[in-house]
Amino acid sequence: MNDDAPRPDTGAAAAGHYLIGGELPVHRMGFGAMRLPASQWDGPAHDPARGVAVLRRAAELGVNHIDTAAFYFFEDIAANDLIRTALHPYPDDLVIATKVGPGRFPDGGWMAPAGPAELREAVLRNLRELGRDHLDLVYLRFLGSDGPGEDRFATLAALREEGVIRHLGVSDASPQQLEEARAIAPVAAVQNRFSPLTRTDADMVEFCARHGIAFVPYFPFGGSGAPDLRSVEAVAARHGATPAQITLAWLLATSPAVLAIPGTSSPAHLEENVAAAALRLGPEDLAELDALGA
Repeated sequence: MNDDAPRPDTGAAAAGHYLIGGELPVHRMGFGAMRLPASQWDGPAHDPARGVAVLRRAAELGVNHIDTAAFYFFEDIAANDLIRTALHPYPDDLVIATKVGPGRFPDGGWMAPAGPAELREAVLRNLRELGRDHLDLVYLRFLGSDGPGEDRFATLAALREEGVIRHLGVSDASPQQLEEARAIAPVAAVQNRFSPLTRTDADMVEFCARHGIAFVPYFPFGGSGAPDLRSVEAVAARHGATPAQITLAWLLATSPAVLAIPGTSSPAHLEENVAAAALRLGPEDLAELDALGA
């Protein structure tokens, strides 16, 4: 027996589980792969071997929900390649989610939003890179002014009917875009920006919970690391935790539909993030943190 293997009440499992699309069970503490290739879109690069080690340790800690994208790369280091190297052949319970819509040239520059034909190719690219015969969850990532996306979401819905995609999601979506997508095919997950400091989508979190849709916040720390705020630090001190851990615990406490996907290329930060799955905030803690978004 692996002494480092988490017990059922520890590791990622301590956050509880959620059924994506009503059928795919995942622990609510997951992992985001965006930071594996590099710190920022323009670098500097991270050590690929360390990325592989982080992914393998995440799996050991019970993480069974990984969020990625083919456009998560820097130079010749790509998140999808690292995931395949680290975890293939994949555990039966591993759910890999990916995003399509944006695209990047090999030099890192951004392409125009993908049309239906480009979306189909993007899905097939993810299949090839990850070494899978289907994708568990694919988000259509909106880019603000790129239109409502009915034709593009219909393309993904067709791939779902073909069995290439199991479940569909939307990312950076407005309430209107979410409703337009739901009129075409079931939406299993929404991935929008949300944190103690960024709560524009609080109503959408509640909507998702009511309709059996997972809400998967990106930039859980607001986009620039854990909030450096006295209230967060005070709560952290009471729990003997870090501000980052308190932020993740707050997200998980916000709604049972919230799935956390903090990302890192650091083994130490991975351990810290996953440990937050076991943190339980009390009413005083939550009131203090909720005041940040008032």
